Amino acid sequence: MRFQTPLVPGVLVRRYKRFLADVTLEDGQQVTAHCANPGSMTGLAVPGSRVWLEPNDDPKKKLKFGWRLVEHGNGHFTGVDTAVPNRMLRSALEAQEVPGLTGHDTLRAEVPYGEKSRIDFLLSQIGLPDTYVEVKSVTLMRQTGLAEFPDSVTARGTKHLHELTEMTRLGHRAVMLYLVQRTDCDRLTLARDIDPAYAAAWLRGTRAGVETIAIGCKITPDAITLGDPMRMIAPEPA
Repeated sequence: MRFQTPLVPGVLVRRYKRFLADVTLEDGQQVTAHCANPGSMTGLAVPGSRVWLEPNDDPKKKLKFGWRLVEHGNGHFTGVDTAVPNRMLRSALEAQEVPGLTGHDTLRAEVPYGEKSRIDFLLSQIGLPDTYVEVKSVTLMRQTGLAEFPDSVTARGTKHLHELTEMTRLGHRAVMLYLVQRTDCDRLTLARDIDPAYAAAWLRGTRAGVETIAIGCKITPDAITLGDPMRMIAPEPA
């Protein structure tokens, strides 16, 4: 997925009110950018960090910049826009490019299911059970090379795992897909110390047949594209 307009670099001044960030551009101008990430962004919202913004000239948008990347040095980046995974994965699923999720006849997005929820993607294939795919964006890293999810308590995420588990009991296939938007990680685990309820729900779901797929990303200031499958390290039971 290429960015619609070329990104511009800057230095993060502060992130505040969750969805706002002040950034100093290279020409010295300070701008306010939209931060499309409701999470804690642990380790990513550090003042002084080099970041990349996407400009826009949309008259309907109050903010003329969107925060897209954090640069870590040594060529590594993290994508901070939580809307990116679904947009990128839809294209990849339609092109049959997601390992473990190929061969479907139809794809639908945001299909109602469970208790007033919507599944990110519902894949259908003649003669086989439907496949329910829930997608989560991963940006947390506290140990070198190890991505973790979630970065804050997510009651909504736990609810989704319960609903995926129910889908397996109804005879469907259910998949929890974690897209790691970091180029400096090669494996993934769950942050049980941050959200023990989520980790417990994942373990129950796994035992019931919910599958886990973890995939990395290739990230540059030009584009974010699908990377390689990543090893999932299961958390120890509490």
